[in-house]
Amino acid sequence: MIILSFSFLAAACGETNSSAGAGGGDEVAATVNGAKILIKDIDRAINQELRDRLGQLSQVEQAAYRIQALDSLINQEALYQQAQKEKIVPSEDDIKKFIQGYKVERGLTEEAFVEDLKKTNQSEEQFREFVKKRLSMQKLYENAEAQLKVQDREIADVYNANPKRYSIQPGVGLAEIVIDPRDNGAKFDAKGESQAEQRTRDIKTRLNNGGDFATIARQLSEDQSAYQSGDIGFLPKSQFADLPQLMGVPAALGDKLYTMEPGDVTEPIKDLGNRWHILKVTGKQTESRDRSLEDPSVRKEIQDEILSQRKQVLNAAIQARARDEAKIENFLAQRMLNNPNSFGVLRPAPSVNVGAASASPSPTTEPKKP
Repeated sequence: MIILSFSFLAAACGETNSSAGAGGGDEVAATVNGAKILIKDIDRAINQELRDRLGQLSQVEQAAYRIQALDSLINQEALYQQAQKEKIVPSEDDIKKFIQGYKVERGLTEEAFVEDLKKTNQSEEQFREFVKKRLSMQKLYENAEAQLKVQDREIADVYNANPKRYSIQPGVGLAEIVIDPRDNGAKFDAKGESQAEQRTRDIKTRLNNGGDFATIARQLSEDQSAYQSGDIGFLPKSQFADLPQLMGVPAALGDKLYTMEPGDVTEPIKDLGNRWHILKVTGKQTESRDRSLEDPSVRKEIQDEILSQRKQVLNAAIQARARDEAKIENFLAQRMLNNPNSFGVLRPAPSVNVGAASASPSPTTEPKKP
């Protein structure tokens, strides 16, 4: 169960020990077993998510974002408290390893890391507390998932229901780097068509000079595929005609990719949404091949499918239990209900200087869990 991405920055920066009625952002929006979530926590999260688009929201849209962000923060606090109840606490080594990986993934020196924290109005201790909470909640899920098992007969049943589904079709494996001229909150966000085009040219030059595609994708790609080092999976020939709908690029590109060899990289391609794509062929299949149930890759694929489905249900149950066992008071929702025509005298969300970087994972921040 993935909690909305804009909750993470608020969790990192939140100051849940302020008193209610202090005015403005220090007003309490909700409590979870007495732990306070403040209006400014919500507004900080919304600012991080929307950035320059915030001023374009109507009062109704702003109210919707606030109530959704608060619900996400309530879930997160309930899950963290559940982890504490089960005595799930990450070790100091786990916390240090996560923070070091965070710096390496984003190419940050120690000085740049400290500067980025300042831009998000955080101290190193606040960020460390954020990491501690995140790892606690992740471990809460993992402990439950470790109990899941898949029987051989279940794998056989899935395979026998549709053996052709697991055959290999002709096509290509692909990875991509995407540069988007829109303001999307990525750490190294290219804003505007001119900057996006220049960034794309610079990246292509780096690749031509031997730069590692996966590393550049992780650092600079403005797409969710950045989390997988640019990998976007296998594209069968049967789907080449769907490329305009899938990626906004010409269907003829599929045939061009099929003539390339693994390791080859395309020239930059501009899609219908003005985003730039640089594609790398990571693999190639030239003929159809059936795979039997005895193929280890087939068994693993089916097992992963079954586990993924069960994890979704299990994680939803974990979240439901955490909320059910918590005493939650949602004052913001009550104020909106009391004043439905003014949404509780909704004030504009104050602008927060979140800077070019954020404490939440970039480009769009949606880690695996929580």
